Amino acid sequence: HQVRRFVSQLHGRGLSGKSLARMLSAWRGLYAFLARRRGFKLNPCMGLKAPKSAKTLPHALSPDEMARLLDVHDAGLLALRDHAMFELFYSSGLRLSELVHMKPEDLDFGDGTVRVTGKGAKTRIVPLGRAAATALTRWIEARTGLARSGEKALFLNRQGRALSPRSVQVRLKVWAKRLGLYANVHPHVLRHSFASHLLQSSGDLRAVQEMLGHASISTTQIYT
Repeated sequence: HQVRRFVSQLHGRGLSGKSLARMLSAWRGLYAFLARRRGFKLNPCMGLKAPKSAKTLPHALSPDEMARLLDVHDAGLLALRDHAMFELFYSSGLRLSELVHMKPEDLDFGDGTVRVTGKGAKTRIVPLGRAAATALTRWIEARTGLARSGEKALFLNRQGRALSPRSVQVRLKVWAKRLGLYANVHPHVLRHSFASHLLQSSGDLRAVQEMLGHASISTTQIYT
C-alpha cells in the first residue's frame, strides 16, 4: 500500500505513465536483489502497474510539405541516393530499420512491389509507387560503381558500405532544412505521412494495417 500511495503521489505531480513504469521496474529489480542476497521474502512491487500514458497523435507532413521534401533535383550521387530513400519511405511506409536492411533484390519493378522484412522477421509485400521506382532505378545504376565487393545493402555510404540508421536521420534533416521544412522531420514522420495520406484517400484501415505491418489494428487506429 505504501508503494501504491507513492506512485499515486508521483502521478499527481505530473509524472507520466512511462516514467512511473520505469521507476516500478527499478524497484522490482531492487527487491529481487534483496530477495536473493538479503533474505527478503516479498517483493512489494510485483503485480503493480503504472497508470497508462495518454497516446500522442503521430506527426505527419501535409501532402504539400511531402511534395516539397521529394522535390530533390540535385544530380549528385548522394542526392540520387537520398531522393530514392525518401521516395521509398513515403511510397511504401517503411520503418527505418526496414529501409537500411533492404537489398536490391527486394525490389520487383515488374510487379511494382517491395518485399519487406519487418519486426519479428515477418515478411510483407507492399506497393512501390511509380515515382519511387524511377528514383530507385537511377540510384541502382549509380550504386553499381560505388558498392564494395560483397556489399548487399541497397543504400550505401560514400565508402560503398551499408548506410547506417543514424546517417539516414541526418540526411533527412539536412534536406528538410534545405527545402524549407523546419518541422522535426525524421524517418518515422515519412511513415506517419504515408499512413495518414493513404487512409485519407482510401478509408481502408485494414489495408493500411497490412501495409504498415502492424500486428494489431488498434495500433493503426491512431491514424483515424
